[in-house]
Amino acid sequence: MKYVKNAVKVFLDTGTRFPRRIIWAMGMVKYAAASANMELGLLDEKRGEAIREVALKLAEGAYDDLIVVDVFQTGSGTGLNMNVNEVIAVEASKIAGVEVHPNDHVNKSQSSNDVVPTAIRVAALAEALWRVKPALGQLVASLANAAARFEDAVKPGRTHLRDALPVTLGQELDAFRRALEADMRLLDSALDLVRLVPLGGTAVGTGLNAHPDYPRLAVGKLAEATGLPLEQAESRFRAMRLLTDLVSLSGAYRAIALDLWRLGQDLRLMYSGPNTGLAEIDIPQAVPGSSMMPGKVNPVTVEAVMQASAQVVGLDQANSMANLLGELELSMGIPLVGYNVVTQSVLLGESLSKLSSLVVDRIEARRERMARLAETSQALVTVLAPVIGYDKAAELSRLMGEGRSIREALEELGYPREEVDKLLDLRRLTRPGIPALDL
Repeated sequence: MKYVKNAVKVFLDTGTRFPRRIIWAMGMVKYAAASANMELGLLDEKRGEAIREVALKLAEGAYDDLIVVDVFQTGSGTGLNMNVNEVIAVEASKIAGVEVHPNDHVNKSQSSNDVVPTAIRVAALAEALWRVKPALGQLVASLANAAARFEDAVKPGRTHLRDALPVTLGQELDAFRRALEADMRLLDSALDLVRLVPLGGTAVGTGLNAHPDYPRLAVGKLAEATGLPLEQAESRFRAMRLLTDLVSLSGAYRAIALDLWRLGQDLRLMYSGPNTGLAEIDIPQAVPGSSMMPGKVNPVTVEAVMQASAQVVGLDQANSMANLLGELELSMGIPLVGYNVVTQSVLLGESLSKLSSLVVDRIEARRERMARLAETSQALVTVLAPVIGYDKAAELSRLMGEGRSIREALEELGYPREEVDKLLDLRRLTRPGIPALDL
């Protein structure tokens, strides 16, 4: 493999290898290209069948140890394409019993400039549809179930980390369900562009040295072989010189990561304690939280998800910069954007799935604790002031400032328990309306 031996000397040697999904996508592209070339009479059956057989084996992982080029290589991805071409050529020659050339046969009707931009989109689409979307749907469903379970679990609201009017735990969790549903729509919108691939554009988008029917056949066979909703790009020039569709996908991933971060942050705060924090919820943990402090349990899965979210956001920034590489007919950030988007998919798929099954599904509300905290919020004085009058409201606030709950303070001011129960229907205070008009 002459090209690869020389290439690894001039590329960076960071040990950063292409993800399994991108190697799979390269194999599927080579399979589809050989199939189209055979149908058009441009590739003889003996070589074509050998290439197809090896391409599928490559897609399945049989030659991963031979894909040795670094992600940080030539910006078009020629290193990856030629690494794949040479591996397939060597192995196909053994099967066919005749020489299979990496350029003349494996790369027929192709250029790195249309193959690798196609492969990274195939990989990104597969990861999004098969990994991220199911996991995102799982978390949305978990949040919906949790919101229903805790629709009547009243707790203090907080703004600026200060006491505010009451809310329910269900309302808080449902906000994140709605946010992630909106993120799903962003994701779907981005994927509508990502599925349009430039295979057949050859070197600069014109399709020179490829049969006029080759793009249609090759993309059709690629869609059939992968089971993905792939179509020809409306402009191969656009899909080869610009990666903004993949940056849009990365942006949707960024939005998901930011919402996961906020959800994780809120869960950590509500779980803080058990005696010196908010301690409003419990989340059963499977592992000890400390190597030194016996009995300490930490929200380890939540913290892992937040770290992964930070990485997704960082990769999105890298994608924005890599998208700017290149001039005129070709992007020069193709390998890096492909690597990053697939990495984001893996991070988010795992985060969404684990957060759903190990955290949200296992939340336990400490209802008495939440109700007690809600009744100590001085924000409730504002609601009761029109009912009990300004002077009593001021005295109520003073007593609460000394540590009494609003229930204790009202009883101390002489209100009978039945009237206190009516005044402190906290569930009513979590719904729209003007409570003073109802009392």
